[in-house]
Amino acid sequence: MSLAPSISVPRSRFNALPLYIGLFCLLWSYAFVAGKIGVTHCPPLILLAARFSFAGILILGATLIRGDRWSLSWRDAAIFTVLGIANNALYLGLGYTGLQSVSAGLGGLIVSANPVFTAALAALLLGEGMTWRKASGLLLGVIGVTLIVWHRLSVGTDSLHGIVFTLASLASIVAGTILFKLFAPKGSLWIGNGIQNLSAGIVLTPVALTFADVHAIDYTPSLIGAFAFLVLGGSIMAYWLWFHLLKVCGATAASAYHFLMPPLGMLFAFLVLGEHVEARDLLGIIPVALGIYLVTRPAAKSAG
Repeated sequence: MSLAPSISVPRSRFNALPLYIGLFCLLWSYAFVAGKIGVTHCPPLILLAARFSFAGILILGATLIRGDRWSLSWRDAAIFTVLGIANNALYLGLGYTGLQSVSAGLGGLIVSANPVFTAALAALLLGEGMTWRKASGLLLGVIGVTLIVWHRLSVGTDSLHGIVFTLASLASIVAGTILFKLFAPKGSLWIGNGIQNLSAGIVLTPVALTFADVHAIDYTPSLIGAFAFLVLGGSIMAYWLWFHLLKVCGATAASAYHFLMPPLGMLFAFLVLGEHVEARDLLGIIPVALGIYLVTRPAAKSAG
């Protein structure tokens, strides 16, 4: 009686990418709520300077304690320093200034237009193809965001001044995304994120101390909780996930996940801050959702 030879079946590797995407969207969208809480108790520039400095010190300090090898060249370190100015100092400095006079839900919604402009610039500068599907998706994304912003302005719930600052922050994150893909820094994303945060803290600290009043800080449990989340969940975890997704998925596809932020941001703002959400706000998300489908579908097919 012969026995059939045993065949070893290789175990399928667990695909962590969907988990990374889900966690990134939750952390990034809730950061708008935590930021809104923070700026009500602390001047935004002081809040950000402290946030970036603490995050940078924690990341690089943990790297030294663990004895990790420095894996960045001077070029890569310089690129992450520039990214710190674009992705952190300018993006969040302008965004948090806008959050003083716009709702957390609208702030997250405007920044969710990131994929629209990133895809357009990626086609021009990175050689990522532009098809009629992508173009239609970009147009729908712009229409959806415009509908909601126009409605918010018409009912007077958000100020034009705050919206302008939030739009400027959007331009900064788009520029940072394109720069990351264009110069493609190598080495540890963990160390790179530490350099990025520390450089942003160094740049913002003198500006914050010049233009903001440290006596205006209201030390409350809400501020402490928001600050802890912004450092650990925002600057450390969410930004590491963001650069990982950029590296794995590409600029257009990774940025398209920002289209998921409006419903999550509005949900968190409603649950935590009690912000009012109207039906027209939700209707504006429909063209945005269709836009993300059209923008990412070609990339998803080619990746498979």
